[in-house]
Order: sequence, then structure tokens, then C-alpha cells
Amino acid sequence: MFDTLSDRLSATFKNLRGKGRLSEADIDATAREIRIALLEADVALPVVRAFIANVKERARGVEVSQALNPAQQVVKIVNEELVGILGGETRRLRFAKNPPTVIMLAGLQGAGKTTLAGKLGLWLKGQGHSPLLVACDLQRPNAVNQLSVVADRAGVAVYAPEPGNGVGDPVKVAQDSIEYAKAKVHDIVIVDTAGRLGIDEELMRQAADIRDAVSPDEILFVVDAMIGQDAVNTAEAFRDGVGFDGVVLSKLDGDARGGAALSIAHVTGKQIMFASNGEKLEDFDAFHPDRMASRILDMGDLLTLIEQAEKTFSQEEAAKMASKLASSKGKDFTLDDFLAQMEQVRKMGSISKLLGMLPGMGQIKEQINNIDERDVDRMAAIIKSMTPKERAEPTVINGSRRARIAKGAGVEVSAVKGLVERFFDARKMMSKMAQGGGMPGMPGMPGMGGGPGRQKKQVKQAKGKRKSGNPMKRKAEEQAAAARREQAAQGGAFGVPAQDDKNFELPDEFKKFMG
Repeated sequence: MFDTLSDRLSATFKNLRGKGRLSEADIDATAREIRIALLEADVALPVVRAFIANVKERARGVEVSQALNPAQQVVKIVNEELVGILGGETRRLRFAKNPPTVIMLAGLQGAGKTTLAGKLGLWLKGQGHSPLLVACDLQRPNAVNQLSVVADRAGVAVYAPEPGNGVGDPVKVAQDSIEYAKAKVHDIVIVDTAGRLGIDEELMRQAADIRDAVSPDEILFVVDAMIGQDAVNTAEAFRDGVGFDGVVLSKLDGDARGGAALSIAHVTGKQIMFASNGEKLEDFDAFHPDRMASRILDMGDLLTLIEQAEKTFSQEEAAKMASKLASSKGKDFTLDDFLAQMEQVRKMGSISKLLGMLPGMGQIKEQINNIDERDVDRMAAIIKSMTPKERAEPTVINGSRRARIAKGAGVEVSAVKGLVERFFDARKMMSKMAQGGGMPGMPGMPGMGGGPGRQKKQVKQAKGKRKSGNPMKRKAEEQAAAARREQAAQGGAFGVPAQDDKNFELPDEFKKFMG
């Protein structure tokens, strides 16, 4: 969603690199580019004005003028200001002292409230709670049935005593759900309310009646992140008419410009608490302003990546794989293990989304977007077409075996050959990492252009200058070296004798860096 904004900001910061000092013109030009980028991203004008004013004020201050790298300081300022307009710190749910905690979802029709109720229910279930979904949208056709289906997929309970489709009293359903939750020992009640195509009196009155009937601990306003500026207008109207405690962004994976997400927290004064970024029920998580700002500036989101990995991979399995890779140069790591690893990564979500969380991936965005997610399925089909012996010892796979495997998997023979070669390369790389050899290709590390041979060469070069063959000259050199050692032993700073330290003066151009 923020691809265009991210690209524009990256291009802007690229123009600052290599500058040892930023002039007033540089700051103005950078602010102008950032302003254009935000306006093109459909960020609300009052938010843009406040953002640019803060960035320019800080960019002209001491933190940039005295920085060793002004460009990095400007990026840091923009990052901190982005975090600020996105809400600052992560806002957590407030739970009732005496269960059940009541969460009311409100918003316009089409914002995705019903699906989001299931996503929130699944997320809370993963946190150890026992949520109950309540069908109070009795106007929209099949809304009650949809909530029941979503609840079933999420594995959570649903309370839907009325058939809906215009039949039933939503306020009474909401009231009765509290007693039902207490009787069935549900500690959280999620009330799905009806929406309208636009803000009207009937919508406001019904939402206010349900609010007064159940006294919710949290009222979450669900907003479609793809509708642009109208999302901000709707949020303001709902805040003034009924009130809400936090915002949930749905459809954050869309291709709209995303300005609503950057505007809504600043304009309404209510923080974004959750974000839905996909069609699956698992594509939902708490909203972290600092992580979102980091993604927009192409700094990655490693914390979210690590959290997703921890949910998917068990420590026991990870330790088992690590021991296989560390032993006998990784030869115990088989194609079965390789397939298991791929399937675990697949459980974490879309591969292109996972890669997008790594820093600097915005530079190869096009290649990431062109990744075919079905490649994992093809690789799985090839491996499953092999015999147990071939999976355990891929070296036995010859031409005739490749032809048989290709036929069984429905692929070309070259695909089988390519998979086996990729497996050997991956095993070699992971084995080096498991043995502490570092990642291939990194300078000064084995396999990354810095192997043992290079290390020996560096040691050889580090032996120092050759001694002179002239005895008189060599003696003079040794005396000079001894004098330097004695001077250093006296504790003089910067190589100056200690008794002269108080008279030592730094050059003017260095004084500003010494505080």
C-alpha cells in the first residue's frame, strides 16, 4: 500500500547522501519532495503541514548541523515524525477487571467488520482467551450466516439467536450476549454491529443504543484503508456522534495510496490498534507505529518477521535441524528436512510479504512481486515423487531417476536437476552458518570472499615494516621506537607526554565534535 510513498522518500534521501553539511536550500528541497510524496499518498493536508513544519524545524536544529552524517539524521527525524503521526507507542487492548471484556466493532458497510470480527477472535484465541462473536448486524442480507461461517473457520464460539435479514432487535441480542458469555465462561465478547453506506442518523442511533446497552470496554472503529480521505471524514463524524477508543485498519494489503492510515490517528486523536493485511484469518496483528514507519522508509520490519517465525517454528524442531546441519558438514540434512523447512516457511505467509519485511528490499520490489508462490508446491511435488533413498541420498539421482521423478511430478527433467542443485547449495550455505562460518558472500567470512587463504594473506601483510639491513640505521630506528614506547607509557593523551596535556589544543574544526 505504501510502495509509492516509500519509493518517493527513498529517492529524496538518496539526493542527500554524500553531503557533509546541509544548506538551507537542501533542507527546503527535501521538505518540498517529502510534502509532494505525502500529498500524492493521499495524506490529509493538515497532517502534511504539521509533519513538514516539524521536520524543517528539527532539520535546521543542532542535531543535524553538528551531525557527522546529516543525511542519516534527516532520515532519523522523518522516521520519528512518521511514528508520531501514526500514533506514537503501540496501543494495547484494555481488559475488564471482571470478565467478560466487551469489544464493540463499528463502521460503514463494506469496511470488513464481520470478517475482522473473526480475525480478532482468532488473534485473541491465540493469546489464550475464549472469545464469543455476537451477531448484531441484523439488516444486511446473510450477515448472521457470514459471521457464523467466519467463527467456525476461526474456531471460536458465536451467539446468533436471530436470523437477521431485517428480523430481530440488535440491542436485545447485544444485552443477552453478556449473560450468555458469563454462563458459557467466555472472557471476551466481540459485538459485530450493522453498517450503512454512509453516516446517517439511523446508524448513529443504533450504534449508540448498543453502546449504552452493553457498556463496551473498547469501541473499535473499523475503516477501509483503501477509501482515502473519506476514511478520515467518516472517522471524525463517528467520533463526534458515538465515540470510539481505537481504530482498526482493514484491507491494508490493497493497492490504494494509504494516506488514510497516516492521517486518521493524527486527525481523530485515536490510535490505530490493529491492522488487517490479507484475506486469510491469520493476516491480522496489532498495529505498531514504529514498525510501520520503518517499512515505509524501507528499513524493514525484522521484529514482526521474528514474531511470525516464533509462532511457526518450535524450538525443539529448530534445535534438531541445527544439529543435523552442524554434523558432518550437513550431510544428515536430507530432502525430507528441506521440504519440512519450506512448508514451515510457507505457514508464515506469502514469501513475497516475508521478503518485504527485510531491510532494503524496496530496491528489488519488482523481483519480489514477481515471485511465483506456486514454486514451493512444484518443489514439494518433485521431492514427494522421489523414493525414500533418493530423498536421504540425493547423490544417487542419475539421468534415468531424474526422468522418472519428472514424470511423476509433472515437470521437466531440468526442474528436477535444478532442485537437487539448489538443495546442495542451500545445505552447504546453512551448514556453514550452523557451524559459525557466517553467511556466504560477506566480506571477511568463509564463503563470502573472505576464506582462510585471504585471512592468511592478511596475517602475512600485518607483520609490519622490514628492518633495515644497515646496522647503524637499524640501531637508530630501534632507539626511536623505544623513545615512542616510553612516551606512551607516561600516559600522554594523543601521543603527547602527560605533563603537556593541559597545553594541548585541538584544531578548531574538531572542537565541535568533542561536546
